[in-house]
Amino acid sequence: MDGGISLILIIVGGVVAFFLLLYLLPVNLWFTAQLSNVKISLLNLVLMRLRKVPPSLVTNAMITSTKAGLRITSNEIETHYLAGGNVNKVIKALISADKANIPLDFKLATAIDLAGRDVFDAVQLSVNPQVINTPPVAAVAKDGIQLIAKARVTVRANINQLVGGAGEETILARVGEGIVTTIGSSTNHKEVLENPDRISKTVLSKGLDSGTAFEILSIDIADIDIGENVGAKLQTDQAEADLKVANARAEERRAMAVATEQEMRAKAQEAKAKVIEAESQVPLAMAEAFRNGNLGVMDYYKMQNIQADTDMRTSISKPPSGEKGKS
Repeated sequence: MDGGISLILIIVGGVVAFFLLLYLLPVNLWFTAQLSNVKISLLNLVLMRLRKVPPSLVTNAMITSTKAGLRITSNEIETHYLAGGNVNKVIKALISADKANIPLDFKLATAIDLAGRDVFDAVQLSVNPQVINTPPVAAVAKDGIQLIAKARVTVRANINQLVGGAGEETILARVGEGIVTTIGSSTNHKEVLENPDRISKTVLSKGLDSGTAFEILSIDIADIDIGENVGAKLQTDQAEADLKVANARAEERRAMAVATEQEMRAKAQEAKAKVIEAESQVPLAMAEAFRNGNLGVMDYYKMQNIQADTDMRTSISKPPSGEKGKS
């Protein structure tokens, strides 16, 4: 009985050891690589297992690249995988670039991939240019008329500038700036409407794709609309502002005139008060003159007659109140 159990344990152990040996020694992958004329040793495949690199991934990548005529070593593929790169996309991108006669080596492809860009899509964009539609760009010509332009920018990827190069947002911003500059420097808005290709030529001559991940192939003006008469609006606003300033200054002058009038009235009242005060002193002076003998009774009556005569003349010179109203 003990001998039977021992035999079973030996058989189970042998089976486990056999499968463990097959796992550590991927003979099938090595055999497939040899049939595909890929030079990779069985020991190298075992070491990949120990370094936690999928041997199938490296082997299949080498088979694909070899069939495509590329020379890539297993160490390069393994290093890129350990760095966190996407091996399959790099291999596909290298094959596409080679078939399209685009200069792209393994080092640059891995750098683009590790930078976070899709290297395969970049190669496809380099082969098949992309059209970017700009948002409406408003600008004002020198005659004050606003123009709203839309452009289509045809770009293709610049492989050498993908790492560290600016993206689509920079292209759109620079194209918009070029449109504004071109329209703003035009003497008349009709010049832009008659020759919209003038915008394209001016913008293209500025080299807007420098430092970006794209190469601008063409800039086509899709549509130009006439906006507001900004010049007339600004003149109207300026006239309204000038009118408000003039009204404010006129109100200031009126307020100063009213204040001056009130001040003069106050001075007049003050003068009248002084006159009344002086007149109140006349009886006292006359009494003092009587006491001192400087004024006689006849002198006093003569003065009264003169005063009465003066009052009569004054009343005669004034027109009646009814006639004043009629006139």
